Amino acid sequence: MSYDAKYDGLIDAQTWAFIRETESFYPPDAIGLSTEGQRALYDRMCKAFHAGRPPGVTVQDTALGDIPLRQYQSQPNAKAQVLYLHGGGFVVGGLNSHDDICAEICARTGFDVTAVAYRLSPEHPFPQDFDDALAAAQAGSKPLVLVGDSAGGNLCAALSAALETPSLGQVLIYPSLGPPTPTASMTTHAYAPMLTAQDCVYYAQIRAAQNPQTLDDPRFSPMRAASFAGLPPTIAISAECDPLADDAALYCTAIASAGGRARHIREAGLVHGYLRARHRADRARASFARIIHVIAALGKGDWPEAF
Repeated sequence: MSYDAKYDGLIDAQTWAFIRETESFYPPDAIGLSTEGQRALYDRMCKAFHAGRPPGVTVQDTALGDIPLRQYQSQPNAKAQVLYLHGGGFVVGGLNSHDDICAEICARTGFDVTAVAYRLSPEHPFPQDFDDALAAAQAGSKPLVLVGDSAGGNLCAALSAALETPSLGQVLIYPSLGPPTPTASMTTHAYAPMLTAQDCVYYAQIRAAQNPQTLDDPRFSPMRAASFAGLPPTIAISAECDPLADDAALYCTAIASAGGRARHIREAGLVHGYLRARHRADRARASFARIIHVIAALGKGDWPEAF
């Protein structure tokens, strides 16, 4: 696939190699596949990028009612628990797609990690995904740090506004926080590698079950909240070459304007989904180190001053 020449000056060779390898799992007719077909391709791609679990991490599959969970532990008596909500446009992904990411967070922070396989659209459109995430967040007994990428970042932000007991903080990684709107990044990076503006519209429509009124529900679109006061300390990280990049920035600005603590980090030259490149591209590796740093700080009740 060919891209606008502007990306040649933004994206380095390592990241291009990651993009090309990811694209190799998707045939030209992938857009016309059934939901089951798309999930199969996504799962196969994630399996190929799986980096293995670090030594010393114990893993147990459990369930909260009908909600599958995966528990990761590396130290006894951990002081905090990370609730990890995976990306995938609310349509693909699950416990296996982000398994190695969760295991590495557990190993490098020492915190317990719980991954949630929330129900997916179109079979289970909004708010069933949110309901599952909320149930999992309310079930934990330890102080929580909410962490999620893409669709999972959306769920974290929605949870932060809904939980009666605030979390220690939230870390949102290239999150989608509202209905696709013509922000500067949505326009500039409408045809970016890995995710396009059209993809964003497609996934939002599936999740909303074609109901336009759903788009204004703040549980669906956290940027549509009436107030951003009282939200926990927030770090939102975006990829420069991503139509969603401005979502993280606008969200942090809204929290700060309401008197909260929030910081946006825009990762230069990176693309949506770069967590899978953290062992292949130096920029992604450095960003993941920053993500680990801020999760560790928030889990200790600290504000991460240095990145």
